[in-house]
Parts: sequence; C-alpha cells; structure tokens
Amino acid sequence: MGKVTGFLEYERTAPAKEDVKVRLKHYNEFVEAFETEQINKQAARCMDCGVPFCQSGCPLGNVIPEFNEAVYKGDWQLATTILLSTNNFPEFTGRICPAPCESACVLGINKSPVSIEEIEKHIIETAFAKGYIKAEQPLIRTGKKVAVIGSGPAGLAAAAQLNKAGHEVVVYERDDTPGGLLNYGIPDFKLQKDVVTRRIALMEKEGIVFKCNANVGVNVELNTLLRDYQSIILAGGSTIPRDLPAQGRDAKGVHFAMDFLKQQNKRVRGFAVEGEDILATGKDVIVIGGGDTGSDCIGTSNRQGAKSVTQFEIMPMPASTRTSNMPWPTYPMLLKVTTSHEEGCERGWGVNTKEFIKDEQGNLKAVKVVDVEWDIDPSGRPLNFKEKPGTERDLPCQLVLLAMGFLHPQKEGLIEKLGVETDNRGNVKAEEGKYQTNIAKIFAAGDMRRGQSLVVWAISEGREAARKVDQYLMGHSSLPSKDGIPYA
Repeated sequence: MGKVTGFLEYERTAPAKEDVKVRLKHYNEFVEAFETEQINKQAARCMDCGVPFCQSGCPLGNVIPEFNEAVYKGDWQLATTILLSTNNFPEFTGRICPAPCESACVLGINKSPVSIEEIEKHIIETAFAKGYIKAEQPLIRTGKKVAVIGSGPAGLAAAAQLNKAGHEVVVYERDDTPGGLLNYGIPDFKLQKDVVTRRIALMEKEGIVFKCNANVGVNVELNTLLRDYQSIILAGGSTIPRDLPAQGRDAKGVHFAMDFLKQQNKRVRGFAVEGEDILATGKDVIVIGGGDTGSDCIGTSNRQGAKSVTQFEIMPMPASTRTSNMPWPTYPMLLKVTTSHEEGCERGWGVNTKEFIKDEQGNLKAVKVVDVEWDIDPSGRPLNFKEKPGTERDLPCQLVLLAMGFLHPQKEGLIEKLGVETDNRGNVKAEEGKYQTNIAKIFAAGDMRRGQSLVVWAISEGREAARKVDQYLMGHSSLPSKDGIPYA
C-alpha cells in the first residue's frame, strides 16, 4: 500500500467545480482536476485490503489497490498500464460511472470510501497528457473478419479487444458519428465529445474501421454481413423507451428524454437537428423519472433557460444512507443528488401521472398528478401503491420529458431479419458467460443482451463477448477474462 496510515490521516475530498451561475452558461465539463498533492492524498487513503472488495464491486474487475499505490508513488506509467489492463476506456468510466467499486470499498464501512472514480479519470488524462497513450496495431493479423453492430461502449470495447487479438474489425453505426449513447445521449457537460472522438481516432489508427449511417437490416444487407464476416457481435443497445400511456399522451410537448438529449448533443456540435425542435427555453418543464437520464434532462433544461424544472417519479423516496436491506458491500439504492440537481430543480417522490392536459390547439398546458403511498415488503421492496385522497392536482407545464428507462432493443429490422431468439424481456437471448445466440456465428453484448444497464457493464460485456468470439474463431483465446485468466 502507498501509505500505511493514509486512511487515518486524510479525509475524502472532491475536486472543485465551477460555480453554478457560470456553468449554466455553457455545455462544457465543469469539474476541475485534482492538484498533484490532492491526488496523492486521495490515493494514499487506499488500505490495500487483504480482500479488495472494490475489485469485485467493479464489473470490469479493475485492479484498484495496485493503481492507487502507483498513483501515490507518482508512477503514472505503471498506473496507466494497470488500469488499461482491465478497462479499455477509463476516460469514460472516470466521468460517468456511478462507481459501484466505491460502494464496495472496505473503508466505506465506517468512513467515506476512496475516490476511485476520480483517481481513474486522473490516471488516464495524465497518460494522454504525458504521451503514454499511442495507437498500437497487432503484430500479426489472423485473417478473420468480425462485424460489430453498434458503436456504444459495448461495441467499442468488443472492437478494441478483437483488434488486439489480430482480427479485422468493422463497426457499423446507424448514426452519423460513432459512439452510441456516449455521443448522443450523455450531455456534453458530463462527457465532452472531444473525449469520445479522441478515442475513436485512436481506434481507427489501430486498424478498426467505422462505417456510419449504416443501419444494418435497412440500408446494409444482412446477407452481405453473414457472407463476408466469420462472426458478428450485436451491440446495438436497449433503445425502445418506456412510455407513459396516460390520457392526453398525444399532446404537443410530451417527448421521450433521449429525443430531447440527442438534439442538444447535435446542437452543441453544430450538427443539423432532425425533426421539430424540442426546447425547454422559457417553459415549465416536468421530468418524469428519477434516474441518470432524468438528471441529464434537468441539467440540459436549465442550460436552455427553462422557466422552472420539476422532477418526480412514482417510486417512494430512497433512503439517504444504507439500511439493513442494503448492507455493505452491495450497491445501495440511495437518494442521489447530482450536479444537475444542484443547479436548480424541484423533486418529488410517490407521484403518479394521471393525465396530460391539452389546450384547444392540442398543446400541453398541464399535467394532472396524484400522490401515492406504497406497501413495502419485509425486504424493503415496494409492492403496490394506492392514491392518497385529496392530493390530486394540476401542475402547469409546457414540456414533459419521459425518462423512465428502456424496455428492450428495437426488434424491427436487424433482430427480426436475423432470426435470433429473444428472452422474455425482449432482449437478444445469449447465455451469460457465453454471449452466443442461437445462431453460432452471432454473439450479443451490452444492453441489447442484458437490458438497460451501466456503461461500465457494457464495457465489461463487450470485452467478455470479444473473448468468446476469439475463442470461437481460433479454438482458444489470447484475450484476458474478467478474472484475469489469460487463456481458455
């Protein structure tokens, strides 16, 4: 460990952030980097536990105590090598991961956990600044070709790993630029797009080919892919949003969150916006859904100059600290206050939407809601709810953003034409640990396989699926598994 008494001497600190009034005027990232002394102290807090639960808490199995020690000692080259051995894109996870590793940190039992996510971000940005990150093409090509459909985090991770194994990789993306939700979904103030384009450019130098505006099953023939590639990985994500079929749903002004966020991502980059503009400027905005996507809608609405922003969800308010039903080292479902909430937002829990109220022109003018109370089972899980009498009311609004998650991948086109099986949730059916569909040469990874999840899980899935494809093509795999086993 870096410093034996570090966890006793230093408290957890967070990097400075731009003042709210300043950052609301732009869409750039606003979290500042740690100074050298600060990052040294934060890394020194790692206790190098006998059993590092942080590693098991991380879906990628990041070797966290070792890179913390390297950071404490100022050995950035070693820290970079350790970090990249398990994580292809720490510049993404260091910015947008909810850090399940920190929830599993042993120090977190009775103190604030180690700032693992921020240290991870600092390592990779230092590595880029010092020139450690260079394009590395494989010395030998296998002659095998693999198509990856979807360029989100799962597709990018799969492509990167397969390229390292020496296969020729072509990534198909139906949007105009690669990156999936990293590009069109996550706001720039959380993940600036030059961070994404920097990584894509590096992957291209390493020999990976990206084909954009390529909607497989629509303007790209499936038979061509099946003929030209020895294997295919489906990594298209979970893209069908959960709707709210209340009365008046057709009102002008009710939109899915991702349509709203994607438009703003395009505006920031100077790209043309398709369809009618969805803007919060001067409007009373209601965001329905309490997750990260809802939070992103809040930050974007405030930057667009919304008159007011309100967020609510039907579930009860989460606990602010661990309960007996959420013991360490499990990932707890706690009340989350994001930087977007700090920027201005009214929040509500246990609120059910009953009707979208329209004016004579069909424009949204209010939402009828009612408070609800939940029956809770002994494990703390909400079972069913009933309305609270006398709480029904109309909330004035001109824009509603539905941020209630996603159901499953799009079936029309690719999935239906391929004939791959789906599970009872509508996701592509591929067994955990094998990633292979009912068609031998076709594999699936990420949200398209496991359902809506975290970016860090998508990267993990992409890496593991790539290993199984490599094994399928070559009879064994030279790629490391999540548990560090190099061959299979």
